[in-house]
Amino acid sequence: MATLTCSSLKNSAFVLILVYALTFSFSLVSARPATFLQDFKIAWSDSHIKQLDGGRGIQLILDQNSGCGFASRSKYLFGRVSMKIKLVPGDSAGTVTAFYMNSDTDNVRDELDFEFLGNRTGQPYTVQTNVYVHGKGDKEQRVNLWFDPSADFHTYTIFWNHHQAVFSVDGIPIRVYKNNEAKGIPFPKFQPMGVYSTLWEADDWATRGGLEKINWSKSPFYAYYKDFDIEGCAMPGPANCASNPSNWWEGPSYQQLSPVQARQYRWVRMNHMIYDYCTDKSRNPVPPPECRAGI
Repeated sequence: MATLTCSSLKNSAFVLILVYALTFSFSLVSARPATFLQDFKIAWSDSHIKQLDGGRGIQLILDQNSGCGFASRSKYLFGRVSMKIKLVPGDSAGTVTAFYMNSDTDNVRDELDFEFLGNRTGQPYTVQTNVYVHGKGDKEQRVNLWFDPSADFHTYTIFWNHHQAVFSVDGIPIRVYKNNEAKGIPFPKFQPMGVYSTLWEADDWATRGGLEKINWSKSPFYAYYKDFDIEGCAMPGPANCASNPSNWWEGPSYQQLSPVQARQYRWVRMNHMIYDYCTDKSRNPVPPPECRAGI
């Protein structure tokens, strides 16, 4: 019969702890979404959405019969949502690829929008962002992307906490909407929002204000998605999740842009912004309150 020494007991305990740690770590990793259908569902026109690479990626299709769209299975209150997207290549005028969050509450909805506006071959892709708070939108900003977003995948992120909502492209902020409730300006913080994406025709406004129409001879049009990542408070869920200051996205370093991010943001606004509702005097002779407060 073997005799258990103190050393062997320690070694056995170490092995058990290591096995437990590896098992726990694996369970955390495997619990994260690995495929499209774990976190999302097809919202409309399932014949126009194809799963790729075992469900780790998808293809959206737009033709003369239909566009398509998908939605998250849950809604979220604060956190970060990102996905890698390769946009419609070539002559994409009149097409819109949208990635957004929406509370789906009709006339009091909150919404955070990315809308990628197609263009004629060789022209820059424009990304339009918009923010709805308590049903009030009309806060469009437009940026010409500084790369070809149809040549490869790029990461698009919506970050949202009690202090700000930040739209980023490959980690570079292109839009910040700050919480200025102290100045009487509404901020989306009460309604959980779902995550949505669509590919559709909007040639009445999308490209040069509707002057450039969609060329159906170039259809079908394709957009590709992968690396879906959602970190946030799923609703319904623990009642105290959204108000928990220990959530990583509520940490001090996420309450405002870092100095590096602030420089990147200024670079985008100075070199690539082509429209800002705050400075559109034909629409807003007096800048809206959130513009005067600093966004």
